[in-house]
Amino acid sequence: MAELVLEGRLTTASNATFLGRLGDLQVVYKPVAGERPLWDFPGGHLAHRELATYLVSEALGWHVVPRTWLDDGPHGPGMLQEWIEEDPGQAAVDVVLPGEQLPGQVVVLEARDETGRPVLLVHEESAALRRIALLDVLVNNADRKGGHVLSRGAERFGIDHGVTFHTDPKLRTVLWGWIGEPLTEEERRAVAHVATDGALTGQLSRLLSDDEIEAFRTRAGALLDAGVFPPPSGEWPAIPWPAL
Repeated sequence: MAELVLEGRLTTASNATFLGRLGDLQVVYKPVAGERPLWDFPGGHLAHRELATYLVSEALGWHVVPRTWLDDGPHGPGMLQEWIEEDPGQAAVDVVLPGEQLPGQVVVLEARDETGRPVLLVHEESAALRRIALLDVLVNNADRKGGHVLSRGAERFGIDHGVTFHTDPKLRTVLWGWIGEPLTEEERRAVAHVATDGALTGQLSRLLSDDEIEAFRTRAGALLDAGVFPPPSGEWPAIPWPAL
């Protein structure tokens, strides 16, 4: 494999995050050494949870997380992920003024901006975004901001999955537009598959604790039993801050 060459640092990230290149491939590199400790995620590594979420996305057959792997880099071992160049002018999640939402957008939250003006937090109702929303339920994503959804043509990708797989309910997301909607048969088959996929369990066992894996399988079973997209649990703020 080509040597990872760093091209810059993404200074808006809360943990050390670099933009680099492996030959012709542009990547994001997050070294384990640059992870900031989190009080509610005291064990494991963010890099491992990022890879675990990618593996679940792949096992579902949905491919809504950019290609992700672990490797060494200039600052030690960490997560590498294929860089996705977004299409300008496309936003799967947005903040708009009342009356300005587009056809196919669902309102998640009514709020006021810093000037006191009413605004709406909205997201599209595309099939690709729905898959990301369902993935977040399965991996218990505690930080699905609007900026963590990338748009490229009709494709949608979720990124920044370091705070996932907690054993307690932690789901915080801007993608609440499908609450109560029944799972499709395709979705049910995909969820049932990851709940019982021995190969996936083996991969996750190298990244997560036994309790985290058991909680993941329990969430999948509960989702199948309910048969619908769940509402917020009420045990944790439903929307991350900032939302975008």
